[in-house]
Amino acid sequence: MSEKPIVIEVKDLCKTYYMEGGASQVVLKHINFKIYEGEFVAIMGHSGSGKSTLMNTLGCLDRPTSGEYFLAGESVAKRTDKELAIIRGQKIGFVFQNFNLMMKRSIVDNVSMPLIYQGVSENERRERALEMLKIVGLEGYGDRPPSQISGGMQQRVAIARALINHPKIIFADEPTGNLDSITSDEIMNLFTELNKKGITIVLVTHEDDVADYAKRMIKISDGRVEYDGLRKEYHA
Repeated sequence: MSEKPIVIEVKDLCKTYYMEGGASQVVLKHINFKIYEGEFVAIMGHSGSGKSTLMNTLGCLDRPTSGEYFLAGESVAKRTDKELAIIRGQKIGFVFQNFNLMMKRSIVDNVSMPLIYQGVSENERRERALEMLKIVGLEGYGDRPPSQISGGMQQRVAIARALINHPKIIFADEPTGNLDSITSDEIMNLFTELNKKGITIVLVTHEDDVADYAKRMIKISDGRVEYDGLRKEYHA
């Protein structure tokens, strides 16, 4: 593992939320770990454990209160909002529980949306979107609206959108939370195939059967890393 490049490294990462009236809540407490290129990692924890805050921080949607965060060797902990947006567009793909699709636009438009912010031409956007749809098994669906396909297929559209910029990492936040068990397995098998192609997958979930697809697990409890190791060796 150590021979591969480090894509994520956090050192003494802390996150505190400050409320009106002077109250504060410490959510992440001195987090330390490294994630290497090509890993499939599940971040687990009960509601309120800090796992979603950790995901938002790793995904450059939020920044830590203190500590260091290196993404693909680049320090990002103190970047501006504009700089973080550029980094997200270049290096990260996101898949969310609620799909976050525009139901009145075509599937091709949804998949190609991240390319608009990079100034890619309309023809190239469509070409690349159709290529991504083929990868996720939705060839021929590009001109339909998402409202005409199932929830599992909508999540495939979201995965295609996450792939459109050829990201180093895909962050998946409870990606099977709105799907039945059979469809969940199909989506997780798709993530497994993408991981075999070299894409680093970081998955947030509270479901054991979903986490079983990952080789490594980072368990968060009360804002701290409780366990970091092989998923199959973890015993609650």
